[in-house]
Amino acid sequence: MASRLLRQNLPKRHLLRSTFASRSASTLVLAEHEGGSIKAQSLSAVVAANSLSQDNPISLLLAGSGSSLHQAAEKAATCHPSISQVLVADSEKFAYPLAEPWAKLIQLVQLKGDYSHVIATSDSFGKNILPRAAALLDVSPVTDVVDINGPRQFISSPLQVEYYTPHAHFSYIPDTGIRYGYQENGQALHQKYFGVRSMSTNWPIYAGNALCTVRYTGANPCMLTVRSTSFPVPPISVDSKSGGASISEVDLSTLDEDSVGKSRFMKLSSQDTGRPDLGSAKIVVTGGRALKSAENFKMIEKLAEKLGAAVGATRAAVDAGFVPNDLQVGQTGKIVAPELYMAFGVSGAIQHLAGMKDSKIIVAVNKDSDAPIFQVADYGLVGDLFEVIPELLEKLPEKK
Repeated sequence: MASRLLRQNLPKRHLLRSTFASRSASTLVLAEHEGGSIKAQSLSAVVAANSLSQDNPISLLLAGSGSSLHQAAEKAATCHPSISQVLVADSEKFAYPLAEPWAKLIQLVQLKGDYSHVIATSDSFGKNILPRAAALLDVSPVTDVVDINGPRQFISSPLQVEYYTPHAHFSYIPDTGIRYGYQENGQALHQKYFGVRSMSTNWPIYAGNALCTVRYTGANPCMLTVRSTSFPVPPISVDSKSGGASISEVDLSTLDEDSVGKSRFMKLSSQDTGRPDLGSAKIVVTGGRALKSAENFKMIEKLAEKLGAAVGATRAAVDAGFVPNDLQVGQTGKIVAPELYMAFGVSGAIQHLAGMKDSKIIVAVNKDSDAPIFQVADYGLVGDLFEVIPELLEKLPEKK
């Protein structure tokens, strides 16, 4: 009875399209570019796309205007052997990565290309654009993916979340056998209806302390944002692929004139410090609230300059006004995984650990021997940072 009631409530198009897992995979990767080059994070999205299927043609979508866009397209065509096509959308509407025009562009490209997957990175670019595009395509996005188990499956524990339609939420609690779900209107779903399986992925929950396996069983396309730190780009030989991917212009003649929407670009504020980008740096030096002031935080910046490192900060340091919020590392900041992560005066709250615990080597300096940061640190020093940092600055050689 409950099963029949459920089938009556769910739209027929979702029941029919839930079998799309049997179709061959094809992936559209949303790429960022700057200064005529593809950003490293976008290549991580290509690596993630490779995990979906062995036979998975990958198209890279670039948008913008001017010569830098076409320079980026030429480099993108040879930057990774898995890229089979580069799509270029050249228009002043895409001069800045606003969500409204980009979402309309994705909808247009998807209607023409009929991709099984659309992937972007879990940064401000992907998080801003992908949910809006998913709403236009009437699908549920899967966000912040850290691992891919198959064309429709991604990971988590102890809670498994399963999507059946864009209008329903399904959950499974391991060790209990309990499965439950609710539609948008609050109608409870019968657990026997959990018969169709499609996509599953690893998804961090509880500030990264647990991973959630998500299986996507909705309509095409399956839309994902992935953590770039979880999909590192291996060294690629120049001779690994003969020739390059084809470059095609996207026909924008049918793009809605009102696609610009209600938001508009005002200005870009950035600091030209000469330091590496925080999201892709090999060495990160982070300071916490224990530095006490913006003036004292300059010690972190001096140490970073000597090491050729990027500067990071905890949320407490950002909220105190020591540094701008684009330097925040953590659950609500940037996710980093450098070769070396140095934390000075960082207590190690779980929200901060969620953004840096995948670092290869973690060094912590804190005067509190019971600070949680020492539980994840490879090397720890119990000491006063106001004594340790000046000594490091004195003994470290100048960067060449």
